[in-house]
Amino acid sequence: MDALDALLNRVSVPRLVEPAPDAAQREMLFRAALRAPDHGQLRPWRFLTVEGAARERMGELFAEALQVADAQATPEALNKACGMPLRAPLLVVVIARVQAHPKVPASEQVIAAGCAAHGMLLAAHAQGIGAVWRTGDMAYNAHVAKGLGLAADEQIIAYLYLGTPERELRRAPEVRVEDFVSAWEG
Repeated sequence: MDALDALLNRVSVPRLVEPAPDAAQREMLFRAALRAPDHGQLRPWRFLTVEGAARERMGELFAEALQVADAQATPEALNKACGMPLRAPLLVVVIARVQAHPKVPASEQVIAAGCAAHGMLLAAHAQGIGAVWRTGDMAYNAHVAKGLGLAADEQIIAYLYLGTPERELRRAPEVRVEDFVSAWEG
C-alpha cells in the first residue's frame, strides 16, 4: 500500500478479533511511531503493550478506577469497565513523556506523542491490521495512570486497540477539502 492510499483510506476498526499483529508487524508499527515529528528530538513518548491475561488485569484496574471515582457505580458499569480491554487482542497504551525544555513546550510534546499514535494507526492500516484509537475517562484517570506505572510527567494519549478486522472495512467518508481550507488575506 502506498503512503497516500493509507492516508486517504484509513478508517477506525472497532470490531477486532484474534490474531493480534505478529512480531514483524509490531516492529513496523513501532518504527512508524518513532518517525513522528519531534522538535528537539526529545522522543516524548513511550508505549505499553497489553495482551493476553494482562487485558483482564487492565479491566480490573478500570473497574477499580471507576469505583474510586464513583462509589455508586452500578454492577453494569463495573462490568463494562472490566470488558473494555477485551475488545481487541492487543492494546498499545501511548504515553506522552513531557520534559522540561527551553524551546519545546509541553503542548508540542503531547502533540508529537499523538503523531506517534497516528503513525501507528497508518502503519496498521497499511499492513491490513484493524485498529482504533480510544480514550475516554480511563485515559485521564489518576488511578489508572498510577496502576499503569506512569510518572508525574507522563499522560496517556491513546489506547490503540489492534487486531484482525471482524468485518470488511467500511469506506472512508468523502470530505470536501474546501470546507476546511481558506486563504488568509492578511
